[in-house]
Amino acid sequence: MRFSGVREVVRYNWPLYAAGCLAAGAGLAASHRLPGPAAALARAGAVAAAALLTSSTAATWWVYDRSELRTFDWLAELLPDGPGEHLVLSSGLDEASRPVAARWPRHPQTVVDLYDPALMTEGSIRRARHRVPPAPRTLPGRHDHLPTATGSADTVLAVFAAHELRRTDDRHALFAECARVLRPGGRLVLVEHLRDAANTAVYGPGARHFFPRRTWLRAAAGADLRLVAELRIGGLVTAFTFAAPTPSAPPPSATTPPVATTPTGKRPAP
Repeated sequence: MRFSGVREVVRYNWPLYAAGCLAAGAGLAASHRLPGPAAALARAGAVAAAALLTSSTAATWWVYDRSELRTFDWLAELLPDGPGEHLVLSSGLDEASRPVAARWPRHPQTVVDLYDPALMTEGSIRRARHRVPPAPRTLPGRHDHLPTATGSADTVLAVFAAHELRRTDDRHALFAECARVLRPGGRLVLVEHLRDAANTAVYGPGARHFFPRRTWLRAAAGADLRLVAELRIGGLVTAFTFAAPTPSAPPPSATTPPVATTPTGKRPAP
C-alpha cells in the first residue's frame, strides 16, 4: 500500500503528531489575540510547528513507502550471497523477518524478540508491540543473552532494534552477544536512523531519539567487530555491516627445523 509505512509510524507516534498539531493551532490562534511583536512570535511558532510536522511526515513517507528500505534490495548489495543461516533481532516490532524470508526462502532463519518493557519505555514501541504481536515461532531473548549457540549464525540482522536499548552498557552487551553467535567472518547488519544533520533537519527534536554514528562504531569496536560496509538508504537511514574476526594462521613452530633447499629453491633429492 502506498501510504502504509507512514500511516503505521503516525499510529505508533500519534501523541507527538497531536502535540505538533496543537502547537501549530495554538500559535495561530494566539497570533490573532496578541499585540504586535507577540503576535509575530506566535505566528512564527505556529509556522515552525507546521513545517516540522510536514517535513517529518514527508520524510517518513519517503523512507518507509518509497525508498528501497522495505524491499530489502539494499541487503543484497551488502550480502551478495544472501544472509545464510541468520538471526533476526527485534525489540517489540519485527520489520525484517518476513521480507528477508520471502527473498531468501532457503536460508534458515531464527527470529528473536528482545522486547523488555522495563528497558524499552518509549510509548511508540509499547503501542507497536500491542498492535503487532511477534510472529509465530519467535523466540524470546535478552540483549545480554541470545537463545542461540556460539558460532552458529552467518548473519545477525538488527533492523531498528538496537536503538531501543537506551543505556550504553545494554547496547554493548547486545553487540557482544552478536559477536558470540556469529561464525568467524560472519556479519552483523545494523540498520538505524542516525542523529545527524539530515535527520535533525526533517525530524527536529525527534532526532534526539536516534544515536550518533560514533555510538554504533564504539559498540562494535568493543565487541571486536570490524566495519566493512556502510550504506545510506533513502537519504535518512544507515545500514552498517560489521564483520566478526577470523582466526589468524598460527605462527610457525620454533622447534620445527627449516626444510633444506638447493640454490634453485628446490628440495634436494634424497
